[in-house]
Amino acid sequence: MRCSVVIPARYGSTRFPGKPLALLAGRPLISHVIERAFAAQVGPVLVATDDARIAAAATAAGAQVALTRADCASGTDRVAEAVSAIPLNELGADEVVLNIQGDEPRIEVPAIRVVAELTRPTVELATAACALDPALAQSPHVVKVAVDAIGRALYFSRAVIPWSDAAAPPPRLRHLGLYAYRRRTLLRLAALPPAPAEQSERLEQLRALHHGIEIAVVTVAAAWRGVDTPADLEALERELATQTEHMP
Repeated sequence: MRCSVVIPARYGSTRFPGKPLALLAGRPLISHVIERAFAAQVGPVLVATDDARIAAAATAAGAQVALTRADCASGTDRVAEAVSAIPLNELGADEVVLNIQGDEPRIEVPAIRVVAELTRPTVELATAACALDPALAQSPHVVKVAVDAIGRALYFSRAVIPWSDAAAPPPRLRHLGLYAYRRRTLLRLAALPPAPAEQSERLEQLRALHHGIEIAVVTVAAAWRGVDTPADLEALERELATQTEHMP
């Protein structure tokens, strides 16, 4: 499946300002994400950003760049703004846009490929999930997803879903922030008003469900470590250093 990869990256993160430029193993965080996107070999890679410094780092890493507004409400809105400027003869309405979060330097290349491949002619929007570690079930920072019998999302939440008072609760899934959309679906989604559940949970994917857009969910083997805070970056730096020490 050929598609266009767009990586949204903003400078003004509340919990970690300038995060895409923070150094990991001596390189800006955004360069690691770009490297993984290229490794997947699913299509051209574009960084959508509001900051010239991030744009320069992305260009140095070999990506194309689209400058977007600083006040985009979500990553999806930033991706949509960048995609709306691409002529239809370069990216058709039915073609696939893959949204890889700009703070996922360890995103698994096979996961990128499998989400892109899931966007078949009957699928408008796809994403990924993995088994939820019970130790993380109560964390509001770990998003959960419930799916139906054929892998379509029923709901996303920061709370534990499905709820159970049984000693052995049912298997639960952790949502991973990786999306593939048809261009037309992405632009429609960005134009729709926010949903009440989206605003309550602070989860943009609930806008799609609220407005009747089905989301196909593919289950992958495991989660990868993202970077939300400086502490996350420090932990990942230690992890990479340990791996390097144990290399033959």
